[in-house]
Amino acid sequence: MSVSDPVENLKTLIRCPSVTPAEGGALSALEAMLSPLGFRVERMVATEPGMPDIENLYARLSTEGPHLMFAGHTDVVPVGDEASWSHPPFSAEIEDGEMFGRGAVDMKGGIACFVAAVARHIEEHGAPKGSISFLITGDEEGPAVNGTDKLLKWAAEKGERWDACLVGEPTNPDVLGDMIKIGRRGSVSGKVTVFGVQGHAAYPHLADNPVRGLLPLASALMDPPFDAGTPEFPASNLEVTSVDVGNPATNVIPAKAAFSFNIRFNDTWTAETVRAEILRRLDAAAAEDTLRPGRDPIRYEMVWAERPSHVFLTRNNALISSLSGAVEKVTGRTPQLSTTGGTSDARFIKDYCPVVEFGLVGQTMHMIDERVALADLETLTQIYGTFLSRWFGDATLP
Repeated sequence: MSVSDPVENLKTLIRCPSVTPAEGGALSALEAMLSPLGFRVERMVATEPGMPDIENLYARLSTEGPHLMFAGHTDVVPVGDEASWSHPPFSAEIEDGEMFGRGAVDMKGGIACFVAAVARHIEEHGAPKGSISFLITGDEEGPAVNGTDKLLKWAAEKGERWDACLVGEPTNPDVLGDMIKIGRRGSVSGKVTVFGVQGHAAYPHLADNPVRGLLPLASALMDPPFDAGTPEFPASNLEVTSVDVGNPATNVIPAKAAFSFNIRFNDTWTAETVRAEILRRLDAAAAEDTLRPGRDPIRYEMVWAERPSHVFLTRNNALISSLSGAVEKVTGRTPQLSTTGGTSDARFIKDYCPVVEFGLVGQTMHMIDERVALADLETLTQIYGTFLSRWFGDATLP
């Protein structure tokens, strides 16, 4: 099998059932692709008490600079109702010019194309004028504790340094060439619990209904808006994601009520300042309202999720222009430089080197019948190949 063919590469990867946290043979398959190209491949297992061990892979070609990293993940989300799939989710079957399978676009397809692009670059131009590395985790779709974050630290402790990184996530909304991600909003989650006094619904004067306090606190977080957005980012947005009183009885006033929330924030804020603003709003609303007239102010407890994601924006012109130019040359489209969407492992990589994201069209990711057009695999391989030539050309200029 020639690893210069992205279709064959992807078939091999999809047929590995690597649902987080299982390696499923995907990293072994990738190692078999990279070793003949001259990569030195290392497998690292990350551990954390109370969590499953995760296998990760790091491979490097050459020891010279400049050093370009390609980052991604071979783990995939569960398939859902397998009977609803048109083709078995790990069969990589092809129909009407599309390959079906879990991970086809998120993101085994991106890995398959970058491997093919590197193989073609070596065949056509010889070894690159610098180093290429693959940093591939098996824990992106899971808690992301034993994945890219630990793999980066492990590699850095061994002396690895990078000049730029491309993450192969499916960034394009509709067609290849639509969008490059040059940053990501931050993310903070939390849970607010309001305390009342349990009692009989027919005797409210003997109880305090915490739902009366939950409503103004939740409203205070959702309005007014946190900001109006910035030139690079949309407006920050907070959503209440769940409400729970844990009370199945219709004639009982509950003792407590809770709501969870998530905010995606732009570079107007940091994780620390947005947390402070959330607490300020909660304190103000709690002081202004009571559970019933004449009673004490609202009592609440705030518990933060452990790991906020920090906002970042990449301003590395060489990296962005090399990729944008490659997209334009191959597709004829000028990609939008965007910071929209959720978080990705780029949030860890940005602490080590400039990072951008570009991959396949993401319309079917995580869905039943996830699939990719074979034509897109070839186009993305050409984009990655053109990017390699451009970036190494620019990076080695005096």
